[in-house]
Amino acid sequence: QCIILPLGFVLYNLRLLRCKSFTEIDLMTINYGELKKGMSIEMEGEPYSVVDYERSKMQKRAPVMRIRFRNLKTGRIVDKTFSGYDVSFNPASVERRKAQYIYNDDNHYYFMDNESFEQFPMSDDQIGKAVDFIIEQTEIDLIFFEEMPIALELPLNIDLKVVSSPPGVKGDTAQGATKSAELET
Repeated sequence: QCIILPLGFVLYNLRLLRCKSFTEIDLMTINYGELKKGMSIEMEGEPYSVVDYERSKMQKRAPVMRIRFRNLKTGRIVDKTFSGYDVSFNPASVERRKAQYIYNDDNHYYFMDNESFEQFPMSDDQIGKAVDFIIEQTEIDLIFFEEMPIALELPLNIDLKVVSSPPGVKGDTAQGATKSAELET
């Protein structure tokens, strides 16, 4: 997301604030009306993603906002309630980069950035259950916070080969036959 401001306006305000660079100014805060699902927010120094939100307003009372966040570092879901008219959030400096899974050793998995060819290790804890769905050369999205990879997002569809599958039970087709299969990961 980007805000386009006239250069004269920005330079004038930089002089007023006596700032040396644009990074010293918080040009953007997100109000509740601008909040969207999937948006990255920074709270208490941690990056969160908005999973769901709801606003309710009773007569002659301040509005109450219930927002469900997912912590991008841990994957934990957090429900928070805010009340009042002046609720605003700071956007997290989260960046998504295309990367490719290349190999693993011990407890670390290594990914290579598709543009810069830089390699990034990630631990089992950071990857979580995604380990069951990645094979070498799989393209994924790495999520960076403060230039460090903190999580990954798998593509919607992944092609995996079935390594083994025992035969189904005869006569088990009335309810829709199912059987287990072992995949190549």
